[in-house]
Amino acid sequence: MPNIASAPFDRFSRTLPLLKSGSLEVRLAQSEEDIKAAQELRYEVFYEECGAQPDERMALLKRDVSRIDDYCDVLLVIDHSRNKIVGTYRFMLREAAQHYGSFFTSTEFEISKIIAYPGQIMELGRSCVHKDYRTKPTMQLLWKGIGAYIQLNQVTVCFGCASLMGTDVSKYKQALSYLYHYHLAPPELRTKALPAHYQDMNLLPKSKVDQKEAMQQLPPLLKGYLRVGGFFGEGAFIDFSFNSIDVCIIVRRETVTERYSQRYTPTTLSFGEV
Repeated sequence: MPNIASAPFDRFSRTLPLLKSGSLEVRLAQSEEDIKAAQELRYEVFYEECGAQPDERMALLKRDVSRIDDYCDVLLVIDHSRNKIVGTYRFMLREAAQHYGSFFTSTEFEISKIIAYPGQIMELGRSCVHKDYRTKPTMQLLWKGIGAYIQLNQVTVCFGCASLMGTDVSKYKQALSYLYHYHLAPPELRTKALPAHYQDMNLLPKSKVDQKEAMQQLPPLLKGYLRVGGFFGEGAFIDFSFNSIDVCIIVRRETVTERYSQRYTPTTLSFGEV
């Protein structure tokens, strides 16, 4: 169990440069009300839409509540035309995990190599977007928010769990095999799914992988990770309570593609454009 102490920082003290696209804006949560709204969106997407099983407290509150939120910064996408939070991400830095006692990812993957990696590390988690906003402008704005946060905190490695909906592995043979054969993390950063729910990703030989079909099976978030040079750990984790097949994503700052590294320069960010 985590050795939970007091939160290591005022999570509402950090801010990002102005990042907007039309009526959409991305920023960090600045109040408990913001956190509750993000938890409500997570509940709607994960539990009501995707079939995860809430515990009794979550079901009563209709919120994806977690004590780990107290140790994280929460990114929000807000549609000002509707005064509504339509997307969210959760960020946990190394020092926050030390105070909390662990990263969430360690409940599904062996991550000792990432923990040992020098410099600042950051866990990405609890990403979701309202079904009406799963569009290119929303996803681009989310990535700009992630990039700004990485720069401001001098993060060297990002990692976290990313999900494929459902637990039927046969639906994702092409996708999982593609990630294994073409995007496996280098040995010095490679995570491995824990044995209890381990699923081999090497389901098809490389010669049988249809990259077009594989990309069709991948959700937009995983495609986004690939576009920024992301790697994947060894094995998937079958999360039956969350109704998902989870893979571990690893992104090294120096492997981010030129397209995105240019977008994340301080000059670009200061204009608040996508």
